[in-house]
Amino acid sequence: MADFDPGPPATVARHLAKMPSYADYRELFWHDWGPVFYRGRLNRTARLLAIASDPGPTERIAGRTLVGDAGQRVQGFLTKVGLTRSYALVNAYAYALLPSRAQQAAPLLSQPDHLAWRNTLLEMITGPQLQAIVAFGTQARSAVRLWDDKPDVPVFEVPHPSSRSPKVLLDSWREAVTELRTLVTPDSDGDPSVPNYGPKFLESDYACIPARDLPFGVPPWLGNDAWGRKDTPRHNNSVERPSTDLRNTLVWRAPKQAVSP
Repeated sequence: MADFDPGPPATVARHLAKMPSYADYRELFWHDWGPVFYRGRLNRTARLLAIASDPGPTERIAGRTLVGDAGQRVQGFLTKVGLTRSYALVNAYAYALLPSRAQQAAPLLSQPDHLAWRNTLLEMITGPQLQAIVAFGTQARSAVRLWDDKPDVPVFEVPHPSSRSPKVLLDSWREAVTELRTLVTPDSDGDPSVPNYGPKFLESDYACIPARDLPFGVPPWLGNDAWGRKDTPRHNNSVERPSTDLRNTLVWRAPKQAVSP
């Protein structure tokens, strides 16, 4: 049977349940869908902690963060560093931001109760094996800078995987991977000698989300949208918010399976 994620350790789960309310900011987030907290190892064994912005539609379906197109790009980044499991992934916000609301939501990051809860979570899931922190994007960068007691390890501030400046993203990610390979111990089944990023983002720069990062029972193709990126018209995620009901509806589509004669 394939490995799967059994959920967070009990102490971490209790802390997650104490997350401060987003109700006062509900007009800035997909509030009715609830929070999505993490992906990866929360038992203090991670050698790399990555922080991104906020979860999206695919993440809501998976119940884990960084699973859709952006997450598969991040998984490719981790793969190039040589990590297959020794990472923890979280977001600056546990709720998905509405489009163009990031600037309005920014004060929430430093609000005392949210700040204390987030920093406590980061401290709970990191331990002596941590070797680096990566902040993907503006919100993540702010969250890391607001972590006063963060571990004394190198911090890499890089563009978010959904950046609209591909050259800036690739140049920054390539440089970060090069340096991280000298700092982070690869997993025993990892290979940090795979090609680094070139001048264009390729399908080979993606990596599918490991089953060990996902809950038991999800479809085997969840976390691998290569089929959508090859489809016509192209769609980078299997889950989307339809324009007819942006706040309360998600549309999830499965790849068409070949039918045996």
